[in-house]
Parts: sequence; C-alpha cells; structure tokens
Amino acid sequence: MMKTSRSILALLAGLVAITACEKNAVGILDDPQAGNGANVKFFNFAVGSPSVNFFVNDKKVTAISATGCFLLDDANRDLCLSTGAESTAGVPYGSPGNGPNAYYSDVAPGQAAISGKIAAATDKNLAIASAQTNLEAGKFYSYFLSGTYNTTTKTADAFVVEDVMPPEGFTVAYVRFVNASSTSQPMTLYAKDRTTLVETAIGGLVPYKSASAFVALPVGYVGASYDLSTRTDGSATNVFTRLQVNLFPGRAYTITARGNTATASTMFLDNTANR
Repeated sequence: MMKTSRSILALLAGLVAITACEKNAVGILDDPQAGNGANVKFFNFAVGSPSVNFFVNDKKVTAISATGCFLLDDANRDLCLSTGAESTAGVPYGSPGNGPNAYYSDVAPGQAAISGKIAAATDKNLAIASAQTNLEAGKFYSYFLSGTYNTTTKTADAFVVEDVMPPEGFTVAYVRFVNASSTSQPMTLYAKDRTTLVETAIGGLVPYKSASAFVALPVGYVGASYDLSTRTDGSATNVFTRLQVNLFPGRAYTITARGNTATASTMFLDNTANR
C-alpha cells in the first residue's frame, strides 16, 4: 500500500500486479484496487515504546511481507493486507513506518481508528495507543505515536495531523515542524542556512501534538545545508538541535521533535520527506 503523492499503479498483461516505489524495511505494498483513498504516514516516536505494526481500523498497513505477498490476487489479498507473512520486528522506536522517503499508505477514507499495536509475540497486537480521525480521499495525513511509553500500563500517546502539501518550487524546499515531545513547552523551529547564516523561523510556537504549516526555504537548484534548532517563547537557548541537514529543491520535509527533554540522550529532530 506504499505510494508517493504522485504514484502510478501499473496493471501488467492480465496479471493483477503492482509496481512498487521501493522495497523498504517494512515492506509496504501497493494494492491495485486502491489509489483513490486517503494517504497516511506512520511514526513510532513514543520514547521507549516496543516495535509496533500500524493499523487503520482492523487493516494492517505496515509490516506486511513483500515476499509472500508481492502479487496480490483474489486468493491472497485479504490475508496480505491484514495479517500477511509479517516479521515480528515491526517498526521500532524512532522510526517512520513508511520509511524516510516520501511514501504514504493508501487507505480507505472515512472515520478511522488508527493505532500502533505491539509486533512481538508477547502482547501480540496489543494497541499501545489509538487516535480517532476522519480521513478524506485525496488528502494526506501523518499519525504519530508520541510522548513516553508507560511500561506498566503499556500505553503511549498518539495524534494525527493533516499534511497540507505546499506548491512545488524549483529553488526552494518546504519545511514544517511537528512537536511530538510531551515534556516540551511550545517551541518554534529555526533553520539557519550554513552558507549565508540567514536564520528563518518555521512558523510560530508549536505545542505538543501539533504541527506548523510548511514554510519555503531557499536552496537553489542543487540544494542547501541547514542547521536546525527549536526555542521556547522569548528564549535564546536551543532545546532541540540538529546540524547539517541537506534540503533539496521541490521537496517537502517534516521535522519532528521527539524525546524526553529531561533526558538529553532521547532528544532528536527527525527529518522525513513528505514529497
């Protein structure tokens, strides 16, 4: 069910087959009967969480085997798009469920319960968090497991944001900021061009479980390198930092703060492409 915002499904000479964008670690599949649904990305950003598989309602949308299910047909479609021949590795903490590139899973539009469920044999398919949302056909969304995993209750936080895609540009990249750190105050993301030293605020203050809009950054025709940092209101002290992030023209990126601000080793700014 993996696709980009411009993916094309190919039907080959009487076979019900697909052309996959890429085989990534979680083996997302394109369904030849899909293509008109909502587009969703998934992130396991709850500190200390176990590896999970992601579900939309009762349909699994990550960690499906691309080996036993490469060709979808009437006999195997339901199995491959629900249980499949999956790895118990799942999507580990700190990882995007669709890989780091601009891939989305195509899912049925409408009211949806999106959840992350434990992938391991112990507590198999126990949902550690769920979020209810309405998914509209043709729109793009990101689902985040967030905050800190509670090992006693085996729960975490979760939220969904809409990915409102920016226009394309030949000399700019677009960046937005998502705050998935439950211990943080509202923060603004700043991007400093390493060549010109010009610093740009990516929108305003973003509280936990929220996202900024996409903001254009100049990158020329070949790309540019930026240093990223977040700050709270009125402060000159960086909270999260990440240096030398390469951005390329025509692309859109989400920078997400994850981790516990009381434990520096958990703090990280994730960079995942939306386009």
